[in-house]
Amino acid sequence: MPYILISTQIRMEVGPTMVGDEHSDPSLMNFLGATRRNVLGNNFSEYYVNDAPRVVLDKLESCGYRVVSMTGVGQTLVWCLHKE
Repeated sequence: MPYILISTQIRMEVGPTMVGDEHSDPSLMNFLGATRRNVLGNNFSEYYVNDAPRVVLDKLESCGYRVVSMTGVGQTLVWCLHKE
């Protein structure tokens, strides 16, 4: 999987950070220390960590991922990363 999206809502200094969905690479999610959960009302699951986005970005950089783009959507921040 060469692409990954991570996001955080409202407070980017402390987390939690969403790091994947139900189709994410289990070994990468394990490396990040992510926990899989289903949020009430959603028909999908997501992976999250309690780390701040900066910590997650540092971990992903050490695996060879680079930020391609970043945007804000309301009170949510989203980063798109790519691994070559």
